[in-house]
Amino acid sequence: MAHVAIALGVTVHVLLNKRNIGTSISWMGIAWLSPFVGGALYYAFGVNRVKRRARRLRRERSHMFLVDEVAPDAPEAGPLTPLEYAIGRLTGLSAETGNKVSPLRNGDSAYPAMLAAIDAAEKSVGIASYIFRDDEAGMPFIEALIRAHRRGVAVRVLIDGIGGGYFRSATYERLLEAGVPVDRFLHSYVPWKTPFLNLRNHRKLLVVDGRIAFTGGINIGRENVLALQAPHPVRDTHFRLEGPVVEQLTEAFADDWLYETGEKLLDEAWFPELAPCGDAIARVIPSGPDEDLEQIEFAILHAISCARRSVRVVTPYFLPPDMLTTALGLAAMRGVTVDIIVPERSNHIVLDWARRVPLRNLCEAGCNVWLMPGPFDHSKLMTIDDAWSLIGSANWDTRSFRLNFELNVEIQNEAFARSLMEAVPKGRPLTKAEIDGDPLPFRLRNNAARLLQPYL
Repeated sequence: MAHVAIALGVTVHVLLNKRNIGTSISWMGIAWLSPFVGGALYYAFGVNRVKRRARRLRRERSHMFLVDEVAPDAPEAGPLTPLEYAIGRLTGLSAETGNKVSPLRNGDSAYPAMLAAIDAAEKSVGIASYIFRDDEAGMPFIEALIRAHRRGVAVRVLIDGIGGGYFRSATYERLLEAGVPVDRFLHSYVPWKTPFLNLRNHRKLLVVDGRIAFTGGINIGRENVLALQAPHPVRDTHFRLEGPVVEQLTEAFADDWLYETGEKLLDEAWFPELAPCGDAIARVIPSGPDEDLEQIEFAILHAISCARRSVRVVTPYFLPPDMLTTALGLAAMRGVTVDIIVPERSNHIVLDWARRVPLRNLCEAGCNVWLMPGPFDHSKLMTIDDAWSLIGSANWDTRSFRLNFELNVEIQNEAFARSLMEAVPKGRPLTKAEIDGDPLPFRLRNNAARLLQPYL
């Protein structure tokens, strides 16, 4: 009787809370076929406690945005106007005019600009990073944050509990010892919080005085500075942003800090009045297990459906949900030029095996797939019709779209979109014939690796 009661309870919870049919059937099957163990596994790994806690904290927060789905002084309606409305409805955030967005290539360019901003900070510094090492690239950041804290700047540092080192984070320890307010996101050693091991804060965000922000794909570590000649160098793209959209980026950091620590960051030190300073329209698109919808994934689906001439994607890992693969293939079939640019070899070999399955289907549909030569490029970029761009932290894989806390920014500016892709080397083409030429053992390996899609 106890087994039946537990399995029935799991079934009711799944039916009321899970949207994915395959996931729902799997959990109900485990609960009914594995007495007691199935129920325990579902309680540990299947219940989204993150979303429940986030909703409670958001009800307590007083800082809110006034939302216009389309920027009020944007140009006349065009082919991408439906995309603007869709993302506004999806995120609840306004499209902001008057922003300046400056690309920064690799840690060689990004780190000096970020350090200069921290050293010039007068009121507040908030930094969140998935990886934050205490090596020759990370130590200057640690020292700059400590200096800012000692001169009276409100400094808050958030390091992911897995990416920043699960058993030990030397950066966390150094900052804590210096008295800098620092925390490790969703970090716990206790068994009943183990489901958090599968949830990562993958965002890379620095906000200074609520006026300047840096975001993109770059973690903080030696491998991102090509001049240091690390054993496994990583190329990447980051961005410096100024203008009204910085308020949304600061809000994203404040949300994460509130979730982890319970402290509200609401005063003028974090949210000053912001004047226009550029010609780009921009809006933040956050996503994570605390949201009701997979906002970045859905925004990308909307963008692909609106494309008339071109879709260009740069990503280090390509193993997206089937809906996105289908959308790209359909875009190519209706005459849109679709370019997918990935590293020839990433730093995750299993993902490289698995990606050949969806890439073959896309080649067959008429998409162009390009393999960038080394060193490994970690950039995450997308453009539509050389007019709309998406930048930020999300990879094109299920983990980024549905499990990680991610942060992307949409940019509407033709000159920016064109320059974004001009800076990316395409490399050599990957063809359907090349993939079909893989020996049978390799094809079996690749298809088996793809079954791990939800966990890679």
